[in-house]
Amino acid sequence: QVELVESGGARVQAGSSLKLSCVAIGRLNTIGAIGWYRAAQGGQPKMVAVVDRDGTENYADFVKGRFTISRDKVENTAYLEMNKLTPEDTAVYYCAAEHANSDYSKYGMDYWGKGTTVTVFS
Repeated sequence: QVELVESGGARVQAGSSLKLSCVAIGRLNTIGAIGWYRAAQGGQPKMVAVVDRDGTENYADFVKGRFTISRDKVENTAYLEMNKLTPEDTAVYYCAAEHANSDYSKYGMDYWGKGTTVTVFS
């Protein structure tokens, strides 16, 4: 079993930067891809950025050029660096990971954190 714990959410002004962290705890050798999703109030989580097991980074169009995902396998941590934040980025941000034997592109992510809230005001 894997537990994902997010941190770094905050209330910030538009144009600011923020860095989210996700620490993975447990059977880490079972994790494949890891990434970030977000859910606006009342909405379903949408993919923001995912780093595949081979290191390939994938981004949603609405964050390309502003957000950067990274993964530190030594520290068992994934990060999301967010720049030029806008009120439209306001959401609960979830860390999610794929089981090493699965394929998130077909079956979705297997492990989810509880989320960290980002609020951007103008």
